[in-house]
Amino acid sequence: MNTAWRAMRRLWMALSLFSVLAGLMMFVSAQTAAAASYQKAFWIPVDNTIERGLESFLTRAFAEAEEQRADLVILDINTPGGEVRAAGEIGKLIREAPMHVVAYIDNQAFSAGTYIALNADEIVMTPGSSMGAATPIDLAGNAADVKMISAWSEQMQSAAKLNQRNPDVARAMVEIDVDFPGLKGKGTVLSLDAQTAQNVGYADQVVGSKEELFRQLGVNAASIQTIDPTAGERVARWVTNPFVMSVLLIVGLVGIVIELFAPGFGVAGTISLVSFGLYFFGHFVAGFANWLHIALFLIGILLMIMEIFLPGGIVGAIGFISIVTGLIMAAYDTQQGLASLGIAALVTVIVAVLLVKRYGVNGLFKKFILGDVQRNEEGYVAPKDQRDLLHKSGVALTPLRPAGMVKVDGRRVDAVSVGGYVAAGTPVIVIQVEGTRIVVQEQELEEKE
Repeated sequence: MNTAWRAMRRLWMALSLFSVLAGLMMFVSAQTAAAASYQKAFWIPVDNTIERGLESFLTRAFAEAEEQRADLVILDINTPGGEVRAAGEIGKLIREAPMHVVAYIDNQAFSAGTYIALNADEIVMTPGSSMGAATPIDLAGNAADVKMISAWSEQMQSAAKLNQRNPDVARAMVEIDVDFPGLKGKGTVLSLDAQTAQNVGYADQVVGSKEELFRQLGVNAASIQTIDPTAGERVARWVTNPFVMSVLLIVGLVGIVIELFAPGFGVAGTISLVSFGLYFFGHFVAGFANWLHIALFLIGILLMIMEIFLPGGIVGAIGFISIVTGLIMAAYDTQQGLASLGIAALVTVIVAVLLVKRYGVNGLFKKFILGDVQRNEEGYVAPKDQRDLLHKSGVALTPLRPAGMVKVDGRRVDAVSVGGYVAAGTPVIVIQVEGTRIVVQEQELEEKE
């Protein structure tokens, strides 16, 4: 009996030791597999306001990562939000990426930034970081209309469902009148800190630093490659901001107006050229403008200059249409281009009116305005109104062949006949008056009729 008990005890101890060793081997194997799970990782910053320039940069960055066969992309998100349409395109880019995408939030990812993060395969946050507050607003800073809010809410919820996150949380981030017990009441929009985001399933991990993030992902920090925007892409991101677009167009158009008032080419003209240059350069680098749009603008400027020497209005009108077409077509969005150009045109008209009131019509602007005045002292005599002679009788003072001189109502006037030759001394009657042109016919003919 004791012998059997001792045998069973040794067998149990052997099995326990084997289980421990097997577990240890599995742990080491898992760590080794994790360390080797990502062969090539890329770090891509997503910072500042989200606009179409950022979309252009990320398109290039993801294409470069894919070309180099990356299997991991970490998006370093730090943004207060931005344009909804640009965020939608960026979200699509992330969803279609062939590599594993991690959204790393070290500070803030509000509004459109939250949407971008929700499209990633994994969201990692740090203590003190936040996400949410995704109600869309207009340029004036007010909440968008109900239709826009509803569409954006659906878009946010769809992004949340991609990785089995609660869509009601995404809805509470957008809609003010939505109540979410335990997180927010009506009248506000939901924002989440790191810990709360992890509790509701919106943060997959909370890490203390980038180094800890790399350890959790099993990648070597030294092997991670960073893709930064080029200098041109930074300019493009700045230029494609809707507010900056409007400012550049205002400065460009106002500069032209000031140059029309001031003789010669000076500071205003230089600033105007720089503004339009930045506008086209930024949109060209971002991939929205091309040489056709730039050519239309330059041709329009050339035609406007030709209008100074070829008065008539047609050349200037064509030039104006060409300039407007080039500016609008170069914009990333036709509607936004029209809005920005409309604001700029309104400000330009106001400035032009103020300049005329303050300084009068000066410089090249005189070329577009009829400034000559016909004065009597210089020999100009305005034509008299002779409509009172209509249907009055007179006599031909000279033969009418068919033009000649007649006397009507005691006044000598030039006239033409409608009946061919009229001899001098023939009674006539005025049948038509058009400005200075008087038409008569023989009195006898009129009476016969």
